[in-house]
Amino acid sequence: MTARFDAIGLVVSDMAASVAFYRRIGFAFPDGAENQPHAEAELPGGLRLLLDTEETVRSFLPGWQPPAGGGRASLALRCDGPEEVDALYDELVGSGCDGELKPWDAFWGQRYAVVHDPDGNGVDLFAPLAAAAE
Repeated sequence: MTARFDAIGLVVSDMAASVAFYRRIGFAFPDGAENQPHAEAELPGGLRLLLDTEETVRSFLPGWQPPAGGGRASLALRCDGPEEVDALYDELVGSGCDGELKPWDAFWGQRYAVVHDPDGNGVDLFAPLAAAAE
């Protein structure tokens, strides 16, 4: 048996809002994905991001309910540099996304920030600081 990591799946409450959010940060969902119950974007390296509506999940798990409380998953996106972390954070928050953690120079050597997708999942934005990158 050779299991290999292939995809990350998220359950979404509003497919159109989620596809728009992930497109804004560079995920290439096909045209019309925002109107589908399941959508996939291929990522560099062959991984995929899968989005399924709550209704889709309930079609095979009728008792499924969204988790209560905060999100338990996050995606981490490496930016080209510290300035891109700041710019992307500002763009996303300026367009109405929830900013959980403003950009800061983390003690582990990264410019680091966190925004939430439309369902409250964390999306970490990071880039090595110049001193750490050398």
